Amino acid sequence: MTRAQYRSSDVDLMARMMRAEAEGEGPQGMLYVGNVIVNRLVANCLDFKGLRTVPQVIYQVQGGNYSFEAVQKGNVFYQRARGIERRLAKQTLDYWRDHPAKHALWYFNPHAPCPPTWYGQPHTGQFKEHCFYEPKPGTCDSVYRG
Repeated sequence: MTRAQYRSSDVDLMARMMRAEAEGEGPQGMLYVGNVIVNRLVANCLDFKGLRTVPQVIYQVQGGNYSFEAVQKGNVFYQRARGIERRLAKQTLDYWRDHPAKHALWYFNPHAPCPPTWYGQPHTGQFKEHCFYEPKPGTCDSVYRG
């Protein structure tokens, strides 16, 4: 059983986002970004209520801006996905989860040490330049399933 329902066009879109957000962090970093995308897709809580498709997650607007910086800045995001990114995207949609992004709904690159919380959510770990944050206990139980 897959973690989320998806179409082949979703794999391509997600692959482009993973590359744009974490290409410099290699395949492992891209997997972590993909993990956050899938977590947002299945969470249905907090800022991610009602998101039911990969495009809804990728193009979500919060506070007047896209949730993912790469959509706005776009240079890599709007390039074609390569085979490696497609395989990594499919892997995260099908089954892949790992710490520190296993239950994370947020990540960012602070260009400094990771703060212990981000918008009140606890830090779960860091991979290279990205800091990962999962929801406070009791606020989004659905992200811990599956």
